[in-house]
Amino acid sequence: MPVVVIHIIIIWVIQRFSAKSTRSSAMVPLPPGPSPWPVVGNLPEIKLNKPAFRWIHLVMENMGTGIACFRLGGIHVIPITCPRIAREVLKKQDEIFASRPITFASGVAGGGYKEAALSPFGKQSVKMRRVLTSDIVSPSRHKWLQGKRADEADHFTRYLYNLAGAGTGEIDLRHVTRHYCGNVIRRLLFGSRYLGEPRPDGGPGHLEMEQIDASFTAQGILYSFCVSDYLPWLLGIDLDGHEKIVKKANATLDRLHDAVIGPRWGQWKSGEREEVEDLLDVLITHVDRDGNPLLTIEEVKAQSKLIMLAAVDNPSNAAEWALAEMVKRPELLATALEELDRVVGRERLVQESDIPQLNYVKACIREAFRLHPIAPFNVPHVALADTVVSGYRVPKGSHVLLSRTGLGRNPTTWDEPLRFMPGRHMEKGVDNVVLTENELRFISFSTGRRGCVATSLGTAMSVMLFGRLLQGFTWSMPAGMRDIPLTESKHDLFMAKPLVLHAEPRLPVHLYRPVSRG
Repeated sequence: MPVVVIHIIIIWVIQRFSAKSTRSSAMVPLPPGPSPWPVVGNLPEIKLNKPAFRWIHLVMENMGTGIACFRLGGIHVIPITCPRIAREVLKKQDEIFASRPITFASGVAGGGYKEAALSPFGKQSVKMRRVLTSDIVSPSRHKWLQGKRADEADHFTRYLYNLAGAGTGEIDLRHVTRHYCGNVIRRLLFGSRYLGEPRPDGGPGHLEMEQIDASFTAQGILYSFCVSDYLPWLLGIDLDGHEKIVKKANATLDRLHDAVIGPRWGQWKSGEREEVEDLLDVLITHVDRDGNPLLTIEEVKAQSKLIMLAAVDNPSNAAEWALAEMVKRPELLATALEELDRVVGRERLVQESDIPQLNYVKACIREAFRLHPIAPFNVPHVALADTVVSGYRVPKGSHVLLSRTGLGRNPTTWDEPLRFMPGRHMEKGVDNVVLTENELRFISFSTGRRGCVATSLGTAMSVMLFGRLLQGFTWSMPAGMRDIPLTESKHDLFMAKPLVLHAEPRLPVHLYRPVSRG
């Protein structure tokens, strides 16, 4: 303990002298925020006021500011809740904010920063992003994989039908929506819905359950204000238990994914496999300009894991929240069903080709993204140079956090911001509602230089998931249930309790049976 105290004192003295030497040159003030403690900054408040994101937003609300500064250890963490300031960061100064923080969780998840999304800006992040845009999420690749996505939408409809006909007909929407997303990504990435043996009822087995649970755990703790991320000399002590959780979740994902990737890598290298059938094959066979393999097996594993992590949470969370809101207000549900019956009818199932015409359905998803985002903050951006944002100094190395809740629920942007109103997205003169939001009035898919490259896939998954839920079934509260509490969990932004609803099929029986796609 004395060594730790001496270490703190030394750091504090260095910071004091450093601050004095730069004070005269730093005439532009930092954004407003609580006064930091020596050395540790605002980390004591972060740890005493859990969850940290709610305390941060409360401080900003009480101060009446759309940009603030919290010093955590030696790092300035700058959250933003104002769309105008957010646009200044990701539109006017996007190049400056093109990097990512180095944290314990992101390093483990990214296999030592070998993938595109979490890696600090540099040759590796540019290389992997180029692989994604050119060969993984390109329009031609999206079209190539459409049949697999359609199969999973049909499988999802049959699975719900089986569940609706069993027992009380009550369905756990969190369970089925998350596993729909898992099924889609496994099919696209690994070529198979299952990691283990298929289930007779079409549901996930224990390996698929393990994968989805570990994915949500790894995502939830990815940037969760771990003490050692701001005081690196505490790494390994694991004061808040984050490191143990991170290691366990990622070890589960690595074990499950390696069982597929390792043998597949061997098949390609031995010449046993010659036909590209899924995204894993695409990654393994990706070549440089000279025709040489571009990616190592470590890069393939890291990127595969991030594809899984990036795809399972947003669509499933939006569908659960939107359905909960709409069952409470039947007039919203009726409007969506009228559109589906008019555009698609009841003699066939909704398909991706219908998406451009399903504007109200998309408006419902947009409203869920706005009001009920998957996470309080977007993936952090790191300033590559000193700069000024909205009249405030942002030092090099600062972590800038765009607040999903702050932007989406901003009362200066939205009328009745806490009310679920899909119609607000049906702008006059717009004949095609889209899920992206370029003006950063809320965040659906991250934008900018380090933004989401798979918006087409995210849109297809979100609309097909929600469209099949609405078109295929009539949803109501279970017997004895009088209301659906629209309350968030104490620890995150998910519904406090998984949504459970009663389902009745609303289409002809033959539409729920397996179909052959030739």
